[in-house]
Amino acid sequence: MTLTRRSFVNRSSALVLAAGLCLALPFTSIAQAATKEELMQPSPLGDMALGEKNAPVTIVEYASLTCSHCATFHNTTYAKLKEKYIDTGKVHFIFREFPLDTVAAAGSMLVRCSAPEKQLTVLGTMFHEQRNWAFTDNPYGALLKMGKQIGLSEKEVESCLTNQKILDGLTATREHASKVLGVNSTPTFFINGEKVSGALSIDQISEYIDKNL
Repeated sequence: MTLTRRSFVNRSSALVLAAGLCLALPFTSIAQAATKEELMQPSPLGDMALGEKNAPVTIVEYASLTCSHCATFHNTTYAKLKEKYIDTGKVHFIFREFPLDTVAAAGSMLVRCSAPEKQLTVLGTMFHEQRNWAFTDNPYGALLKMGKQIGLSEKEVESCLTNQKILDGLTATREHASKVLGVNSTPTFFINGEKVSGALSIDQISEYIDKNL
């Protein structure tokens, strides 16, 4: 997929992709086991993170805003993960973008145009409202509405969706994940370095966390 500035202002329904695409990314990973330094290399845009940096467990998630499995995780598991592990100082959680299509990238740009302290909250809103903006016959119009819902004016949305620095940062984050870390589906988690894919339930992710505590 080639991401360009023009892609984000294209109002064509061709931008809309099926939800099932999120596990069908046509990458052939050539990455070996990633080192801790490679995994913890932050996004050029800065990492969106929550929890104690020195927590015994670090979870790095790569996800796409148009991935239905990613939405399932954030809508059903994340709140329980936050309450049980992040808020109690046991997990440091890091979210990084892995957009699977131009609509996902545009949604991620809106998140990044929010105030830094609000970005994870906005991210949750985008996943909760996914069906309302990600899969429509007018994605540009839906993104304008979504931008207003998260506190951006129409002018701010239009400026955001043509911000080359943000776009380049998203592209670099995704390329690093694919080429260096071997990410080829979403969501993908690295739990203290162990790679796990899929919309994990709280019981499933707890098994990986607890063995590291």
